Amino acid sequence: MISLDLERVRAACPERLILWRETTGSTMTEAARLAAEGCPSGTVVGADEQTAGQGRLGRSWHSEKATGLYVSIVLRLPLEPVGLPVLTLALGLAAAEAITRVTGIPCDLRWPNDVLVGGKKCAGILVQLLDQGAVVAGIGINVNQTRFPPELEPIATSLRLATGREYSREPLLIALLAAVDSFVKILLDEGPETILRLFSQASSYVVNRRVAVDQGERTLTGVTEGLDPSGFLILRREDGTRTLIVAGGVRPLPE
Repeated sequence: MISLDLERVRAACPERLILWRETTGSTMTEAARLAAEGCPSGTVVGADEQTAGQGRLGRSWHSEKATGLYVSIVLRLPLEPVGLPVLTLALGLAAAEAITRVTGIPCDLRWPNDVLVGGKKCAGILVQLLDQGAVVAGIGINVNQTRFPPELEPIATSLRLATGREYSREPLLIALLAAVDSFVKILLDEGPETILRLFSQASSYVVNRRVAVDQGERTLTGVTEGLDPSGFLILRREDGTRTLIVAGGVRPLPE
């Protein structure tokens, strides 16, 4: 297991504050603390290992030591809280672009925050709005894992498992930070409509996909019919009614 070459990343991103930990509970927690202390926008907190990595809906994020890319980025953006769903989509686009740029692997995007390779999840996004108006964007990418816990094996993959090749994490992190800056700029300069269009083009899940949406005690099924202006998923149920999916875990169903 090789620790990340932090100086290489800092040399490529000289304007950015980048902090790296060998082990931390969660990069999200540490980034939120730094944001509260006034750190600049673009500050990055990363770790070789998380012992309490955070996923969506209160789940944990599997963070095997030195095999993945686990980072949280502090963003100070002129966005209202209602803009956070579209920001999540923009960050998914960024993660997918970085992966493809470095590895050549085509990615799929599953609403709202999963990056898929070969139908399995290889990256996830988590966005949290802080009291100070800052946002912490957590991005986890499975890079060199060769196996996963039994409960994750059917649904998770890594770049190494997908290609049979091992990857250095430094080029991926450098590409990821550049892609985040690029898609955030698109969001701010062109508005949410462009992000919604780009996400819809990059995702096989947004339109005409038969899915189940797990929402805790209930599961909805139907066919996806695009995104609304806020970035939420439109689901046409079996009875023809349309439901706006604000949150939930989306999974494919047989056609």
